[in-house]
Amino acid sequence: MSTPTTHDTASWQAADAAHFLHPFTDFQQLAQKGSRIITKADNLYLTDSEGNRLFDAMSGLWCVNVGYGQQSLIDAAAHQMKELPFYNSFFQTTTPPAVELAQLLAEVTPPQFQHVFYAGSGSEGNDTVVRMVRRYWDLQGQPERQVIISRWNGYHGSTMAGASLGGMKYMHAQGGLPIPGITHIDQPHWLEHGAGMTRDAFGLKAAGWLEQKILEVGPDKVAAFIGEPVQGAGGVIVPPATYWPEIQRICDKYNILLVSDEVICGFGRTGNWFGCETMGTKPDLMTFAKGVTSGYIPLGGVMVGDRVAKALIEQGGEFEHGYTYSGHPVACAVAIANIKLIQSLKLVERVRDETGPYLAAQFAKLNDHPLIGETQTCGLMASMQLVKAKDRGDGHPAMFDSALEVGMLCRGHCFANGLVMRAVGDRMIIAPPLVMTIAQVDELMGLIHKCLDLTLGDVRARGWV
Repeated sequence: MSTPTTHDTASWQAADAAHFLHPFTDFQQLAQKGSRIITKADNLYLTDSEGNRLFDAMSGLWCVNVGYGQQSLIDAAAHQMKELPFYNSFFQTTTPPAVELAQLLAEVTPPQFQHVFYAGSGSEGNDTVVRMVRRYWDLQGQPERQVIISRWNGYHGSTMAGASLGGMKYMHAQGGLPIPGITHIDQPHWLEHGAGMTRDAFGLKAAGWLEQKILEVGPDKVAAFIGEPVQGAGGVIVPPATYWPEIQRICDKYNILLVSDEVICGFGRTGNWFGCETMGTKPDLMTFAKGVTSGYIPLGGVMVGDRVAKALIEQGGEFEHGYTYSGHPVACAVAIANIKLIQSLKLVERVRDETGPYLAAQFAKLNDHPLIGETQTCGLMASMQLVKAKDRGDGHPAMFDSALEVGMLCRGHCFANGLVMRAVGDRMIIAPPLVMTIAQVDELMGLIHKCLDLTLGDVRARGWV
């Protein structure tokens, strides 16, 4: 098929169906339906090929932290493309943007991080984590420490190692995953596992599952524990306040490396520069991507804490790992402009002190809606659980039959009414750009209320409640 020349929706959809295999997609189903064609974006808003305006409450895919159309990022990319569009970081070579960004990352990350290993995405970053963790223990004379513990329903990417670290069982079912040496514990999801317990008591219990798994595997075999400060793709599951301090205590007790996956939570999303600061942990490694460039160009990596960096530098010899695009100069130039913009606009402080608390207050009001069994927020990420009834008799709500796909029903109403809100099962989630104003929070809440009411009308008409 030739490239469309008319640039109308139907021709783009036909070409898309003929040639483009989308991620996490039923290809046949999408070809029958036709893709949504996004043509423009500005600030928090998208425009599709039919001229419809959408409030992007998902920041693209958790990444457009500074919003769309920021000229300083565009200019940084254009300037670097003219100056030096690419050179690699192999052959004992570097480029000025890669060095400058490394210095800037050392400034904005927690103090134990003075070194960075660049990748092209969060998935590549987490593959690096697996290699780096195991190399560290080799250098410590403990090569048997190979096992990395993660959590069911956590998300750490879709490469072989990233998907193995993640706890998405539907991903494991395709491709013979997880790879050896990775095991999982249950997630700290009070609504799912904490019936009859206070959230704080449940947080301690859920953290205790890590210690149980360490003892089951053998402390001398466990290399690291990895987790997202707030589970993003799993449904914006905010753990109880007791959870992460206890995880830190357990890792310290057994001398296990702690890895914080900050691909979603990093660069201001939770009201601090990084989610580990919000949760009060001191990780040894920290994966980043997405918000480092606000998604304007791909970049990822791993911040390497002093403990691991010292071993790699002083004992290591050659670390046999890397990527063609590690430290890509254009990506690094955009990241520098992005971080400086976050600083100049004081977006981290705005999320912490203004828009984050305001969004939390507005989301709390949703608990009065007949369809909502729980809301959770952390900075500018939030979730709401759609439920059949608010109480099944034990203080926990009654869930819909998953086959009904009520979340997808709600998502359909969202798109039809100018709102991008994601469905994870029957859990509706948002992560809007950090430049969102109080007035735009109000606009967002108006759209959410409208879509919830439309969904409630549908489920009542179908006799599901």
